[in-house]
Amino acid sequence: MSSRIRFLCVGLIASLAGCASVNLDLPPITDAPTNVHHNGKIVWRDLLTHTPVESRRFYEELFGWEFERAGTMLGFGGPDSYLLIRHEGRLIGGMLDTNSIRPGEDISQWITGISVADLDAAVARVKAEGGKVNSPPTSLGSRGRIAVIEDPTGALVTMIEASGGDPVDSEPVRNGWLWDELWTHDMGKATSFYQNVVGFEYTDHDIDDDVDDDYRVLTIADTPRAGVLPMPFEDVRPVWVNYVRVEDPGAITSRVAGLGGKVLVEPQERRIGGVVALIADPSGAGVAVQTWPLNSGEDND
Repeated sequence: MSSRIRFLCVGLIASLAGCASVNLDLPPITDAPTNVHHNGKIVWRDLLTHTPVESRRFYEELFGWEFERAGTMLGFGGPDSYLLIRHEGRLIGGMLDTNSIRPGEDISQWITGISVADLDAAVARVKAEGGKVNSPPTSLGSRGRIAVIEDPTGALVTMIEASGGDPVDSEPVRNGWLWDELWTHDMGKATSFYQNVVGFEYTDHDIDDDVDDDYRVLTIADTPRAGVLPMPFEDVRPVWVNYVRVEDPGAITSRVAGLGGKVLVEPQERRIGGVVALIADPSGAGVAVQTWPLNSGEDND
């Protein structure tokens, strides 16, 4: 499985941190400032890709996402090195051409960003809780500040203190982000880390008759923010997995190969509910697609 899913421990800012000539000024993660921070919310996702043209076409045609130039990156690649991603006009993430920073090296993957109200305080807790700080708090200009960290089980994630606040909570839309999960070989160690660093509480759910508490939901103020589950593949390192809401995973997977991607896991029923599939874009970056609501594939927009 490791030859098909390439989740490497390299982050956006970690990759740029050594480039002293690079000055980054990226737009806020929301078009209109909210001035509210939802601590623990997954607020951003960046795609690192060594096949930017092919990956852009993949997501444009599969989900209808839109790409646009953004920000000032002095001394760093060209104007298309970093693009914003929108869905139905709403900002949902970014795409970085890794050929600008690691020519000839494949570090393609999706990177998950968690909101923290006090980045310095959160980073200070990372080492104390057994994690690693891959990139210390770094300014992205108008966007705010970000740090890349690795939890004690080996999963990479970014923590973001957004200057304009976080996006408002809203119902997931078709072909937009639905959910995020940490797949890990040690649920207890990972949960304790994010509890103490971010402030999560959690609830457990038994979804496999042979395993107790095999699905964990991380919450803050009773609001579900992410899931944690045992890594389903022995030879894959822990990773944050991002889910896109779709009406019909089968219709999505039938188009993946024609767009240069791969179907890693065919559509199947989840014990926790819904139908899910795992796909990879032309660069090898993995993403999951799933129906919502969980009890059917019908749209509820």
